[in-house]
Amino acid sequence: MARKRFGQHFLHEQGVIDRILSMLSPAPDDALVEIGPGQGALTTPLLDRVARLSVIEIDRDLVADLHARASTDTRLDVIEGDALRIDYAALAAERGRALRLVGNLPYNISSPLLFALLASSAPITDMHFMLQKEVVDRMTAVPGSRDYGRLTVSIAARADAQALFDVGPGAFTPPPKVMSSVVRVTPRPPDFEIHDGRLFDQLVTAAFSQRRKTLRNAIRDFLSAEAIEACGIDPTLRPERLTAAQFAGLANAAHAGGSAG
Repeated sequence: MARKRFGQHFLHEQGVIDRILSMLSPAPDDALVEIGPGQGALTTPLLDRVARLSVIEIDRDLVADLHARASTDTRLDVIEGDALRIDYAALAAERGRALRLVGNLPYNISSPLLFALLASSAPITDMHFMLQKEVVDRMTAVPGSRDYGRLTVSIAARADAQALFDVGPGAFTPPPKVMSSVVRVTPRPPDFEIHDGRLFDQLVTAAFSQRRKTLRNAIRDFLSAEAIEACGIDPTLRPERLTAAQFAGLANAAHAGGSAG
């Protein structure tokens, strides 16, 4: 039975499962990690394709079933815990290679988990996640669009995000009240220099905390209007007009001491 506090919606539609497997295209020696295996709709076909599969599950009832399965299948490695608190760098070291992550993520942890994974030092080849469609729309938005915001910029600075396909509520039990989408996230070094990643995230968060504000007002605690202009950016622009590279330029200026004080 799905637990509301874990935001569980179990995937069951075989056509969707087949499409995810096709997009993922796992190799036998991949260090594959499934987050939130639930009732095992993806777990079983994944085990047919890889030599070893690690699964992360927080629900004790589901963990018990997974441990019972692992007792007769040495390919399955069960990790009981909160996906937000897992040491993915240690897991990659134990597996001896960069991780590939896959999962039907509970909606209530999707954004925090993405931020945590991209800020992690863990080597990650790619991530294939089922998320709420509106989250994927924000991840893949372009500057100036309605969905463009903090999540877009934070992802763009650290990874390439590609929406693969949408999934209707009927593919899940119980059916969610919203559409879902499968997204591929491929971590990569930034195309531009970021002197202080934490400061960059703080500035971006401040910029989008009140979308109607201009840059001059939104990031006044970081940079003066003159300092913003010195970066070649109009301080009267709203944050959604800027690219991730422009935000990096502003954060670097603040790091160098351009704060308005």
